[in-house]
Amino acid sequence: MNQLVLTFSCPDRPGIVHAVSRFLDEQGCNIAECHQFGDRSSNRFHMRVAFHDAAGGDLDPERFEARFANLARELYISWRLVDTARPQRVVLMVSKYGHCLNDLLFRVGVGRLNAEVAAVVSNHPDLEPMVAAAGVPFFHVPVTAATKPEAEAELLRLVDELEVDLVVLARYMQILSADLCAKLEGKAINIHHSMLPSFKGARPYHQAFDRGVKLVGATAHYVTTDLDEGPIIEQEVQRVDHSLDAAEVAALGRDAECLALARAVQWHLENRVILDGIRTVVFR
Repeated sequence: MNQLVLTFSCPDRPGIVHAVSRFLDEQGCNIAECHQFGDRSSNRFHMRVAFHDAAGGDLDPERFEARFANLARELYISWRLVDTARPQRVVLMVSKYGHCLNDLLFRVGVGRLNAEVAAVVSNHPDLEPMVAAAGVPFFHVPVTAATKPEAEAELLRLVDELEVDLVVLARYMQILSADLCAKLEGKAINIHHSMLPSFKGARPYHQAFDRGVKLVGATAHYVTTDLDEGPIIEQEVQRVDHSLDAAEVAALGRDAECLALARAVQWHLENRVILDGIRTVVFR
């Protein structure tokens, strides 16, 4: 018996929960989990509902989508449906830092993330042995200023050919073009090595160490044309004290990156994240 998870947003009005619950009942579904939030500042209503066939059979996602479309039009709903019985296909992008890549490969391997890593794409060959050990296809796609359009076209070809649901920038140290960001909108997650872009450029943790910070952190967010300023999904912090040297601060930062990115990817895969303009609603 599979379980479907529906998330949606629409203008707030009375009767939305009743309408959706009645629809699910009419389809012979039993609600297993439900969360909702009405945002008074934007007058938007957000909801996540997980459900299964009350008779114990399998639900057909395509059939459900076709039937739900009428209600969606009536309530001006924007929505996303996930079938938890189907692992989502993910492409991981990386450069030379392997900590987030290694963490995600491990979590997928032990079943912590409901995903299948379709491929790893890198602009450097350094991490190919790690990827090969996990039994995942590795694609080395070098990027220079002159070849960037061709490299991004190759990425899009792989996303289409491999039927990819999500692209994860697991410390991929290249700025994506505005065109690529637009094409991946809502299905590309990046990890940024700061709670906010306070320490930009090279060696951010060493900059933080030099300034004597007491907290280091990381921010996982959706990719947009605004560099490192996309809608935030998750943030993680680690406390720093005077006894740590710069290398130890950097190690704490890497730990924060792994945790923030893994949670963001998990919540996206579980359909717990709803885009709300430049913000997100996360039903944990």
